[in-house]
Amino acid sequence: MRTIGMSKPFQTISPVDGSVYLERFFAGEQEIESKLAKARKSQKAWKNTSIAERAKICQRAINYFLSHIDEVKEELTWQMGRPIQYSGFEIRKGFKERAEYMISIAGPSLADIPIEKNDGFQRFIRKTPLGTVFVLAPWNYPYLTSVNAIIPALMAGNTVILKHAQQTPLCAERYEKAFQFAGLPDGVFQIMHLSHDQVAKVIVDHRIDFVAFTGSVDGGKAIQKAASQRFIATGLELGGKDPAYVRVDADVEHSVENLVDGTFFNSGQSCCGVERIYVDEKIFDRFVEGFVSLTKEYKLGNPLEKDTTLGPMVKTSAADFVIAQIRKAVHMGAKALINQKSFPGHHVGTPYIAPQVLINVNHQMEIMTEETFGPVVGIMSVKNDEEALKLMNDSKYGLTASIWSKDVENAVLIGNQIETGTVFLNRCDYLDPALAWTGVKDSGRGCALSKLGYEALTRPKSFHLKVTI
Repeated sequence: MRTIGMSKPFQTISPVDGSVYLERFFAGEQEIESKLAKARKSQKAWKNTSIAERAKICQRAINYFLSHIDEVKEELTWQMGRPIQYSGFEIRKGFKERAEYMISIAGPSLADIPIEKNDGFQRFIRKTPLGTVFVLAPWNYPYLTSVNAIIPALMAGNTVILKHAQQTPLCAERYEKAFQFAGLPDGVFQIMHLSHDQVAKVIVDHRIDFVAFTGSVDGGKAIQKAASQRFIATGLELGGKDPAYVRVDADVEHSVENLVDGTFFNSGQSCCGVERIYVDEKIFDRFVEGFVSLTKEYKLGNPLEKDTTLGPMVKTSAADFVIAQIRKAVHMGAKALINQKSFPGHHVGTPYIAPQVLINVNHQMEIMTEETFGPVVGIMSVKNDEEALKLMNDSKYGLTASIWSKDVENAVLIGNQIETGTVFLNRCDYLDPALAWTGVKDSGRGCALSKLGYEALTRPKSFHLKVTI
């Protein structure tokens, strides 16, 4: 149904079968103006609610998602193609964990900062909400990425306007239903379906006070350019080419099991997924043999079938990009270890492509330097820590990096030298909400989650009170 005041339509094409899954309309000028005005007006009352009241409402919204998980996971699979057996995990695990953690630490994180006593004066710093936070969320983890900003922004006393990717508009609409169910006051949380040009116009509007964006490097540059016309901050989580280093003392079986999952989960469409692996030459053959063997156990197919473990990529064009990177690498001397014909669901010219493992790779190949965002990984042999460290840092990205070793002390020393936002030891592709989520270089700027995440969503206000006259 078309809403009055809306403009051009857009369609969400399901990667499951190429059908038009849904159609929506971009917001019209009247809707945009109305929602920006409502967000500004509603924030004045919302910022005066207690943290305890905000927490109750946000928890009820989380409970809505948990009680509607079967509907939510089916919608998610149809929109972006993740196997349905994994779609519920996004809500049950990561979404719930992050949201509830940020709610639990809101009180101490947002508390006044007392300053030492001074005769005749009372002094403290208060963390006040910014105003309206504009959240721009991607399709690959539409709930995990958006919850990083939405819940802490609301807990800090801000109002929120959410714009989801055109591939996953139902996720924004689910949020809207959840907060309506939770009893959130009108105007505190709103959604809009917007084109790229409309996004840029909203960012420059004086009623937007912060922009939280997750997406591509090019998208981040466009956001930063628009925001540069005003004195507002942005949080940008962008691309990644996350490395793993398997040291000679690593538990090979454990490393293989976790790195295969970290590489191919979500068809490799994860900003912190593992895209390149460096293995000590003494255990290289053993590691590769185990990695290939486990990779062959994946079942590529219709993501709505319960036994499917690898679904389609989000679009045929994305799959074509991955195939082109593989072909370029092979042409330059890389060796492909997976016979993709052994995966019956593999069909060139569709979003369904088999996983691939490459060896004999080097950093002259795009497969080891440019973001792939698909089910393929390059594995290189290295002589020692120094060579591994040099290769890990030979990247324009820096989101996460993992080390696989039994030597914790040495892993910390290596991790301290890696140019990255998060260092893992013996795990990967995970986001701990108690830790700062941040990147360096082209992986973005700013910080989400943890106590530090609240700093970006508030501004300090100093109180200097002369209490004795």
